[in-house]
Amino acid sequence: MSKGNGGFSEAGLRRLREVLARHVESERIPGLVALVARGDQTHVEAIGTMRHDDGAPMRRDTIFRMASTTKPVAAAAAMVLLDECRLRLDDPVDRWLPELADRRVLKRADGPLQDTVPARRPISVRDLLTNTLGLGLDMTARTSPMMSAFFEQGVYGQEDGWMLPAPDPDEWMRRLGTLPLMYQPGERWLYNVGDDVLGVLVARVTGQSFETFLRERIFDPLGMTDTGFHVPADKIDRLPPLYAPDPQTGEFTVADEVEGGHHSRPPAFQSGGGGLDSTVDDYHAYFRMLLNGGTHGSERILSRPAVELMTTNRLTPEQHAALQAWARGVVHLSFGQGQHGGWGFGMAVRTYRGDYAPVGQFGWDGGSGTSTYADPDNRLVGILLTQVGMSTPDSARAIHDFWTTLYQAIDD
Repeated sequence: MSKGNGGFSEAGLRRLREVLARHVESERIPGLVALVARGDQTHVEAIGTMRHDDGAPMRRDTIFRMASTTKPVAAAAAMVLLDECRLRLDDPVDRWLPELADRRVLKRADGPLQDTVPARRPISVRDLLTNTLGLGLDMTARTSPMMSAFFEQGVYGQEDGWMLPAPDPDEWMRRLGTLPLMYQPGERWLYNVGDDVLGVLVARVTGQSFETFLRERIFDPLGMTDTGFHVPADKIDRLPPLYAPDPQTGEFTVADEVEGGHHSRPPAFQSGGGGLDSTVDDYHAYFRMLLNGGTHGSERILSRPAVELMTTNRLTPEQHAALQAWARGVVHLSFGQGQHGGWGFGMAVRTYRGDYAPVGQFGWDGGSGTSTYADPDNRLVGILLTQVGMSTPDSARAIHDFWTTLYQAIDD
């Protein structure tokens, strides 16, 4: 069999395109952009259109709402501060985040908010990086007192269901500080909140906005010129709408429009949990830097130990077991996503062979229909970006098929 791009077979790359095109031809996904890379060789597919009613074709430089695939990138800002000894892993965060000092903890995670006990210890920087601070989103229990409080107090969500924080960071922290923790610090992995708190921490430690620090230390050195927390007017034509298909009918509804949408203007809150916009090439630069042990060309972005901390499982055996049990219990709700086993800093890490990807693969998926991972064993980066949110299984199925066919295309 003839070989294509750096260890991909030509037949495998053709099949990858055919499988992705089939998802677009089904009319369930208007368009997508995929990037696969090994070493210095890169292959990109741009298929379909920006809107479900035709419109401009997808392009390599189309800008997407990255949603939770923001997390692996945003964590790097904290790692810069760890490298420079401006933060330490087990430092309490109270000094910079006094809103989280002297916490109370629910006796039961699903119990009344008044039924609490004192926290046994302060929240640490490590707790934020591993999402074990004791607070998180559990979308399987939206009616629990804590989840209701998140939405009622505007910590998350708005009337239109938008899942990013709306107030500015100080006001967001004030609101968060009025709530008890769901678990003791360090006790349990919980989703998302730690990533947003981490962005506030970085801003307060550095005296800069989260985006400014990311741009100076991560984006600009890597040449990530199309990455940020909104899409400026001179690039807005490269942003498609975000669709959230009706779960019953599959009918396309717009969750975020282009002109006048959430990502057309700078947000009050720069969300490390899900706020970035970017392209396949920008994200490729970032994940390639991680595969290179923290370097980009002749420039070092992160130390090798920092990258190793981020990209290997950092959970204790007890935390790890709880995360695995949770993920396997909601596989029907997550459309099969999240079956990795472990968690590093800002991203999932595969600790068992549950599908075509090997142990050690790291990265994450986003609720806007995005998927970004790197695989050290195969020196592989794979990125699939769509404009279809996961209100239906369609984008998740495209992501699964992307990775299944990508790993079959490897031919060494």
